[in-house]
Amino acid sequence: LLVGPIAGLILIIGNVGVILGLFPSHVAWTVYTLVKTNRFDAPLKVAFFFALPALFGIWLGLSIAASVLVGVGYGFFTPWVSAFEAFRHDNESKKFFHCIVDGTWGTVKGSCTVVRDFADICYHSYPLYLKELRESPSLDGVQPLRFVHVPGCIIVGLMGLVVEIPLYTAIAIVKSPYMLFKGWCRLIHDLVSREGPFLEMACIPIAGLTILMWPIVVIGSIIMAIFSSFFIGLYGSVIVYQERSFRRGVAYVIAMVAEFDEYTNDWLYLREGSILPKPQYRKKKLSHSSEFTIGGNHSGEIKISSILTEAPAMLMPSLSASRSVRETLQEVKMVQVWENMMRLCEMRGKELLDANVIMPADLYDWLRAKNSNEAAIVGFGLPCYSFLQTLFSSIKVGSDGVLLLDDFEINNLNRPQDRLLDWFFQPVMVLKEQIKVIELGEGESRFLEKVVLFGSDTQRLEAWQNGSLVPQDALRAAQIQGISRRMIGMIRSVSKFPTYRRRYRQIVKALVIYCIEKEGSNRSIAMRSIASLEVV
Repeated sequence: LLVGPIAGLILIIGNVGVILGLFPSHVAWTVYTLVKTNRFDAPLKVAFFFALPALFGIWLGLSIAASVLVGVGYGFFTPWVSAFEAFRHDNESKKFFHCIVDGTWGTVKGSCTVVRDFADICYHSYPLYLKELRESPSLDGVQPLRFVHVPGCIIVGLMGLVVEIPLYTAIAIVKSPYMLFKGWCRLIHDLVSREGPFLEMACIPIAGLTILMWPIVVIGSIIMAIFSSFFIGLYGSVIVYQERSFRRGVAYVIAMVAEFDEYTNDWLYLREGSILPKPQYRKKKLSHSSEFTIGGNHSGEIKISSILTEAPAMLMPSLSASRSVRETLQEVKMVQVWENMMRLCEMRGKELLDANVIMPADLYDWLRAKNSNEAAIVGFGLPCYSFLQTLFSSIKVGSDGVLLLDDFEINNLNRPQDRLLDWFFQPVMVLKEQIKVIELGEGESRFLEKVVLFGSDTQRLEAWQNGSLVPQDALRAAQIQGISRRMIGMIRSVSKFPTYRRRYRQIVKALVIYCIEKEGSNRSIAMRSIASLEVV
């Protein structure tokens, strides 16, 4: 009762402060980017300028409301869950210690971490997206938007909000009793039969709390449905732009109501399909839904289709049969992948420091820089180098997936079932197959290492004598440069994710401490040196 409100207030006040404090900057950055970018033609820019006030109003309203809801939920649930988690420890003294500390100081510290990660997204990641948009070249293959379509984009966007929000809300509310009672039945069945979360004795308190708090989960799913409806409605404007048809934009607005009805029916195990009309709103495949092939023969082809043209996803808790904690732990979790990647970066960074390939000055430059572009060797080069070594080792041992530290393998069978990872896992597997197919020699592999680490810094490229061999064949050189560009692009995308900047900053600090201790200074001096460089 004491810690929860404090943690919730920290999260709410911190996030709302970030939103309001950076709002003028966000407006200025966005307007400047729309003026400067070559990706959009004049009519599309006009459409965006008309829509900007509404979009920024929606951003303020939804982000503040979401911050309040997340703060209340975090402050209420986290102390309970942390206290129950403490009962997993075998030692009674450890149970008592973690029950008190994790439920109090751990909760407050976690709320501060959430605020910091949110600030990183708003202050670092969003400007990077805008900078990439400004610097990206114009797309010659995209048909320009005509001024006649601008009113259609605006009208369909407004129509999407007017139609989707009330209908999504009505469908979610009408079906909420089904979700409430079916969820209770599923959980009570697991309790009686000792299945799913009730299989492990240590997790019974948390599972019992889930039964009591299931109505709150149902209310949360209704709120998420309403939240999703804003973006799904606005996506109608994108359909008008892509299809160059007002009629197909209206068809999208109608069809997405039926899609949501069918989606909820599937999750709740109700009747198949939907009684609502579902008109076709796509007349052709989009020209930019990229598909590419690698491999020397047809049997070895791997095809990846872009998923960026899909409508925004709708969120709904699953009522499928629960798995036990032991079964769940057998699946690799995203946090395991994240931690393993960071450990690999730290390990490779120490190797490069020992070999005098990267210098302490590079680390200090990154800590002082506003973004990774200003210190690319540490910001992008080190993660790329670490990632490349991981792919090399995976290919060398014949792994079907990606082999990380401690023989920790991610493959199609155990990878996290996470939509975020879907965007990267298959492209990574394709990149691995590309490297495998072209069969790089030892000298060419060393050359690729230099390229991904130093990029276009020719002076540093020439200074590192690692036994590399510059390919004389122009096609071979182009293949290696293409692989390096794709790897750097992946790391650039990952660097914008929540928690990445904070975690990677900890790795760079650890490398700085390693350098100072190696030179003979003690740890306290190292910590003071890092504290003097702190830039949030």
